[in-house]
Amino acid sequence: MNRKRVTIYDLAKAMGLSPSYISKALNDYPMINIKMKEKIQMTAQKLNYKHNSYAANLRKGISRTIGVIVPNINKKFFSEIISGIENVCFENDYGLIICQSQESFEKECKAIETLIRQNVDCIMISITAETQSTEYLQNIINNDIILIQFDRYIENFNTFKVLNDNEFMAYEATRHLISKGYRKIAFLGWVEQLTINKLRIGGYLRALKESNLPSLIFDNAIQKERTAEVATKLLKSIEPPDAFVTFADHQALIVLQVAKSLGIEVPEQLGIIGSGNDSLTEITTPTLSTIDQKSIDLGKQAADLYFEILSKKLSKKTIIITEKIVPAGIICRESTMKF
Repeated sequence: MNRKRVTIYDLAKAMGLSPSYISKALNDYPMINIKMKEKIQMTAQKLNYKHNSYAANLRKGISRTIGVIVPNINKKFFSEIISGIENVCFENDYGLIICQSQESFEKECKAIETLIRQNVDCIMISITAETQSTEYLQNIINNDIILIQFDRYIENFNTFKVLNDNEFMAYEATRHLISKGYRKIAFLGWVEQLTINKLRIGGYLRALKESNLPSLIFDNAIQKERTAEVATKLLKSIEPPDAFVTFADHQALIVLQVAKSLGIEVPEQLGIIGSGNDSLTEITTPTLSTIDQKSIDLGKQAADLYFEILSKKLSKKTIIITEKIVPAGIICRESTMKF
């Protein structure tokens, strides 16, 4: 049978004292006698009273809770970001509510509504592949909740952001392939309208232009079947690419599978570099080169940014919308080691 939770009113009734007096004693107010504090604490322990921190924080106008919305919790990249956020929250005695949109704008909107109802102090979000409207994001700000976009974001929406330098990291990945002797490099992109996809294409094109090399871009290669279809078509063509830069590691893994099925040697005949440093990239044969987006650090910096904003807010200092850039780095493995 469920037992009713003991409240501060039950504790006050048991001791013949007012609830406000009990509250002050439990919150260590200096005006309360030390012996009385000890007596109240002993009685609270005996009755199994648990302090309702949620209600107390609501009275102060805060919840000490951060909401995080990611497209997929089971992707290493996002799970590590969450881990980074959680580490900083733990240090600051903050709770975390985690939601996943599963790349659905509808689910993303519902998650935002839920977190607003939960009275979270901050919402950190990496938008879905479908997200184009800023209406629900604006609703967060309208409810006086701090909004931080990380990784994927809406470009012309003025909020705090924590990002990688997507243009530069795609540039570096393409330059890496060029330095290894690859000359016909294809780019497998993500959702065409996604800002970070556009930036990565920009970096890819810049690297090719510097070396006077042709470009070959295929956006919207999101689903496994679509990626396999595009890779197969390209690799079976009369003049196939000799390398791939992919938006995400799972695309690179599929390209590797297709290449193996067609008897194409990696890296001798085909170079492949992905992004995200997924665990599988270390155990494939050959191992896959990738861009390490420093996901744990990205999460930590997002959480650190919130506490910086909070500190300024509490001290009534001017808060300027800022954008933090987390440097990414190339991990060179066997799939690009042509020589």
